[in-house]
Amino acid sequence: MKQLLTLAVCLVSFIIFSQNERIDDLTVQLAYQDADSTKVDLSLKLINELYAIQDYNKALRYVNQTAKLAKELNYTKGLAESTYFRALIYTERNDYYNAIDNYDKSRKYYLQISDTLGVAKVSNSIGLIEIKRGNYTVGLQNSLSAIDIFEKRGLIDELSSAYNNLAEAYFKTNQIDKAIDFNFKALDVRKRIDDRQGIIASTKNIADLYSLRQEHRKAIEYYENVLDMLSPTADKNLRGEILPRLGSEYLEFKEYVKASEYLVEGLKYNRRQGNQEGILQALNAIGNLNLQKRKVKLAEIQLNEAYTIAQKIDNKTALLENYKLHIALDSTRGYFQNAFFWQNKYYDLKEELAKVDRPTLPTDVEPIDLYSSNPIETEINIFEEDNKTKNSWLNNPLVLYGALAAALVLLTLLLFNYLKNKKYKVLIAEQKEKLVQEQARNEAILEQTHHLEEVNQVKDKLFSIVSHDLKDSISSIKAFLDLLKEDSISKEEFRELIPELSENANNASSLLFNLLNWSKSQMQSLEPKPELFNIQDVFHTKMALVEQKVEDKRIVLIDESQRDFVYADRSMVEIVLQNLITNAVKFSRTGDVITVSNQDVDGKALICVEDTGVGISRENIDKLFNANKNFTTVGTKNEKGTGLGLTIAKDLVELNNGRIWVESTVNVGSKFFIELPKAAPEA
Repeated sequence: MKQLLTLAVCLVSFIIFSQNERIDDLTVQLAYQDADSTKVDLSLKLINELYAIQDYNKALRYVNQTAKLAKELNYTKGLAESTYFRALIYTERNDYYNAIDNYDKSRKYYLQISDTLGVAKVSNSIGLIEIKRGNYTVGLQNSLSAIDIFEKRGLIDELSSAYNNLAEAYFKTNQIDKAIDFNFKALDVRKRIDDRQGIIASTKNIADLYSLRQEHRKAIEYYENVLDMLSPTADKNLRGEILPRLGSEYLEFKEYVKASEYLVEGLKYNRRQGNQEGILQALNAIGNLNLQKRKVKLAEIQLNEAYTIAQKIDNKTALLENYKLHIALDSTRGYFQNAFFWQNKYYDLKEELAKVDRPTLPTDVEPIDLYSSNPIETEINIFEEDNKTKNSWLNNPLVLYGALAAALVLLTLLLFNYLKNKKYKVLIAEQKEKLVQEQARNEAILEQTHHLEEVNQVKDKLFSIVSHDLKDSISSIKAFLDLLKEDSISKEEFRELIPELSENANNASSLLFNLLNWSKSQMQSLEPKPELFNIQDVFHTKMALVEQKVEDKRIVLIDESQRDFVYADRSMVEIVLQNLITNAVKFSRTGDVITVSNQDVDGKALICVEDTGVGISRENIDKLFNANKNFTTVGTKNEKGTGLGLTIAKDLVELNNGRIWVESTVNVGSKFFIELPKAAPEA
């Protein structure tokens, strides 16, 4: 290994020494050369050497001197070449305005001397710069026009750059098939000129495109080819990128052993290199692997670490993939509310990325037909013909008449084109209208999906509460029966407990009856079925259910309810009131007072459940109705709760166009208010 490194260092030193020697030699020759076209050509060779070693400042000084001399000598080729080099230097400095300006000037000089190859070089460079700026239409046109010339002349260095430009432009415009074709062409040329880095880049591009097109076997083949070509020392970051990609491709076929080998190796390799991008890709993929193998705890740790890294380095593509995996993770664990949270973030980021990456060219664009008429050659011919005929056509009357006839034909064509464009505008307007309608439908579907997800969450919470209450009543009944079965109490003692046992059975029966009726009426969706009903009847029913507990705690229960009608879903309101009254009993001490009441306020029913119990602190009030907190505390006799009661109460009240709130003071008591409509809303 040391010998190889020594050899590499010697080789690089020799190349640098040779290059510097050529530059010094050219500089000396230039100093003794007369001010003629030969001096311009010699200076251009020196500029080329300086450009190759990226000494742009020095190269630009020579460009300016060379252009000045070429202009004095009226040496158009020298002007064209020096202006072209100036454009290349501005391109390297990302000064696109000056680069394009100098490319245009250079092309005009090349046209004057009918230098087809020079025009092609300029067109290819303009194509590259426009593709980098996102102007894919202009970039494609320029690169396509240049390729025909390069292919005819067999200029493989220029072809390598042009093919690569076109492959990138087609990829950016979603023309994946054409992007693959031109990457293969670039790969072939780069193999012929033995461009190692170019071969690796093209092979990786092909693998990426096959992966994008979901041809995963081909993607694996080319990723493995890239891996075989990488140097252990020179291509560290690329190796760190390829290993997780290979593992992900094998994961598509559920080949977990192979996938695990590449992913674990990739993660270890990137951690050693400190490559955050590589660590992120590997963690996302390993998290996906463990999720598929149902190792959810391990998957959670890896996906959370990937999430932190993606935010830190602002890798939005990997972050989008992480959101999708978090949705799958929380759905697998049954954490549907968390899954819904990740889903919202996923769609927001996806929409943001879609705006950034939206192509500027339709996906069905056909390339320019270069073989029937080459744009560069046509441009040169027009330039030459213009110089020949500029001073002669006015002297020929036939030409004048011909020009008038041509103008008439042109006017006709313009009129035809106007009518055609008008028709196209109508078609475009129709297409836009269809897109707007489609977008509206998609938004409606998304809104419906969100609504259904919220409904499912409410149902889950509701059944959790109901099952908890049922369990309490049934457990109490079972305990009595077990005591009798084990002869722990006498029959006389059991008879004394029969009223309480009957009360618990009635409570369970009533709760189960309400639940079944409510479920039967709303099996398809949690949509309220509003009706007019007497709220006082509901109060009396629910107060009867807690009589035994009130008696046990020696609580005073005051009924200030009055006959009044509410327009809402009765089953839902019963569940809410039972929850509030049960909570009042739960948090009241011996001798405390619970008061239930209702009154008309501004045409709406205001319901109140008040207690003189332990009260609620300010910080805990904010948690009561928050579904994400799942907040619960034990009662005055260590009664336990689900922490979901008030959350579901809030959901049910709001589904009935009402609102719920609380006023409370610690050790003074609490007042829970519900406001509901008293009549159906006007149409």
